[in-house]
Amino acid sequence: MITACDLRIRTLGEPTFQSPFAAFIAERARARGTHHNRHMLFDDTWPPCEPTDCDVPVFELAGAEPKLFFDPPKTTVGIVTCGGLCPGLNDVIRGLTMVLWHRYGVRNILGFRYGYEGINPSFGHETMRLDPEVVGSIHEQGGTILGSSRGPQDIGVMVDYLQSLGVNILFCIGGDGTLRGALDIGEEARRRSAPLSVVGLPKTIDNDIKYVEQSFGLITAASIAHDAVTSAHNEARGARRGIGLVKLMGRDSGFISAGAALASNDVNYVLIPEADFPLDGAEGLLAHLEKRLDTRGHAVIVVAEGAGQRFFTVEGSDKSGNKKLGDIGVFLRDRIVDHFILIDKPVSMKYIDPSYMIRAVPAEPVDSVLCFRLAAYAAHAAMSGRTEMIIGKWHGRFCHIPIKLAVSERQCIDPQGEIWSAVLDATGQPRWASTEVTT
Repeated sequence: MITACDLRIRTLGEPTFQSPFAAFIAERARARGTHHNRHMLFDDTWPPCEPTDCDVPVFELAGAEPKLFFDPPKTTVGIVTCGGLCPGLNDVIRGLTMVLWHRYGVRNILGFRYGYEGINPSFGHETMRLDPEVVGSIHEQGGTILGSSRGPQDIGVMVDYLQSLGVNILFCIGGDGTLRGALDIGEEARRRSAPLSVVGLPKTIDNDIKYVEQSFGLITAASIAHDAVTSAHNEARGARRGIGLVKLMGRDSGFISAGAALASNDVNYVLIPEADFPLDGAEGLLAHLEKRLDTRGHAVIVVAEGAGQRFFTVEGSDKSGNKKLGDIGVFLRDRIVDHFILIDKPVSMKYIDPSYMIRAVPAEPVDSVLCFRLAAYAAHAAMSGRTEMIIGKWHGRFCHIPIKLAVSERQCIDPQGEIWSAVLDATGQPRWASTEVTT
């Protein structure tokens, strides 16, 4: 049996010298309202040994159950993919179909076409019958064989249609808006006392679903983005006073930009929505770029699409209900070029936006593995009768997460956290404080 003593790490003695990270560690602890805690539970299940009366917040672990709520031969399953494309969508569809068919014996699996439009009969989209033969090689393709769309549909109409088809389980594969729609469907079915299980699989290339450590497609996206960064670096080095500017996806969360920068180690500035940056002034981006070009002759900048939105006044929302964004990539490209012309130090700017190339590629092996495991756990949860939940990883374990909790807020990079600190160390860029930011 493992004891606390077995896990104790030896040290060479009491540390006495001031660390360059001391101020950062103190600020992070202050921001989180905690002290500098360096420990985590060895056993992250509860109860660890014997049941106790302690009421602690816990996620339910995912996995197959000994009893099912639905009788597999009599069960009808629906699968829908919504929102923008993302590497791994077909892998998830295939995983759900294979597990339901081979492990549970479900023979009636319907794919709804073009997102939630497919659950609204007024659009006339025919359902697709799914079986192992149909999904056999779809994981080799990018996109989704079911098609997708953005925007909500009438919840009552969708539940009516699902009931008319005898659907017992609905798997909703999508991001924040999709999951909110899934929650509404589940709640409406519950109001009707209809035994409909609604289980979500978080599809967000931005990795912005709360309480999900890593969404599928993120690794593939960062990998393809890394290729774009490498090209930008080569272009910048190949020109006198060359600048490579790469715009990546990330409306509210800069995980792709951070991942691509850390993977390449060729990036000098990473600009994300979570950490604002000054453009002008002695400590602004333009001044730092001047110094960089004067000393090193080239620079690489990665910017997430949601960064620097304070420079724009944009009205309205898209079909998913997201606030429309100003184009920070084009804005920075033009502003940087104009600045260096003004000071009579022209630059060679190369601007790259690989967004749609990244979204539509097939998943890489690591993501494919994650997709299948998410699909399998989702199938287990639904067949046992669980509903209004998603599958996600938390502290390395697959868990059941209530949809209501998952969509309560966006998951973002912590500007005081380890990921952003790693980016700052890798790039050498300043830690711009929001109170110091000026236009």
